[in-house]
Amino acid sequence: MLAARTVLAILFGVFFSVTAAFSGEVRLSVAASMSDAVKQMIAGYEQKHPDVKILPNFGASGALAKQVEQGAPADIFISASTDWMDYLVGKGFVAPRDVKVLAYNALVVVGDKKLKISSMKDLSKLRLIAIGSPQSVPAGKYAEQAMQAAGIYSSLVARLVMAQDVRQALLYADRGEADAAFVYKTDALLAKSAGILYEVPADLYDQVTYPVGVTIQGAAKPEVKAFMKYLRGAEAGKILEQYGFVIR
Repeated sequence: MLAARTVLAILFGVFFSVTAAFSGEVRLSVAASMSDAVKQMIAGYEQKHPDVKILPNFGASGALAKQVEQGAPADIFISASTDWMDYLVGKGFVAPRDVKVLAYNALVVVGDKKLKISSMKDLSKLRLIAIGSPQSVPAGKYAEQAMQAAGIYSSLVARLVMAQDVRQALLYADRGEADAAFVYKTDALLAKSAGILYEVPADLYDQVTYPVGVTIQGAAKPEVKAFMKYLRGAEAGKILEQYGFVIR
C-alpha cells in the first residue's frame, strides 16, 4: 500500500512539474508577412524563458481579427494595418491603451527579373497579377488603393489573381503562376526566383503600419505583458530590421 502511494506521489509530481514548466502560455495572432521575424523572436525568447511557451497563429490580418472576434484564443494581435486593429478595438476585444506601433513596411511589385516595370501604367503589359484579397489582406488593400490612385484599377481588375495572404501572392509570382504580384518589400527579400520590379510610390497608398495590441483576455497575464515588452525592445527591433522592416 505504501509503495502504491509512493508511485502515485511520484506520478503526480511529474505531472505537475511538466504542467508548471509550460504554465506560462502566450498566444499570438500575427500577420503572415511578419511570420519569419516573429518565429526568430520566439526561438530566442523561449531559449531565455524556458517556462514560457509562445504559440503563434499566422495568417491574413482580417482573417485573424475575425477569428479573435469569434472566440479564438489570442493574447497579442499583430496586424499589417491599423484598420483591423481598430476593428478589434471597436468591438471591445483590444483596449486602445494597449496598442502600439511595432514597425513599418513598403509595397513593391515582384515578378520575373526579365520584365521591365518603370511605372504603374506598365502593369498593363502583364497578363496576370497576384494580390492578397483586399477584403482580408492589407497588402491587397494597399495594392488596390495604389491602382485606384494611378487610374489603372478598372483596366486591370480582370487580370488580378486573389491570394489568401501576401505570402501566397508572392508564391504565385515566384513560381511563375502569375506574371507579377503586389507584396511587401520584406516579403520580396524571401523570393527564390522573382525579383523586385518596381517600388510603388508611397503617396499612392496608406502607410503600411504594423500595430501590436494586447487582447482583453491576455491583459491580465504577466507573461503576456513581459513578451509585449520584449516585442517593443531593442532585441526584437534588431530582428525586425534584419528582415527589412522599418523601426522608428
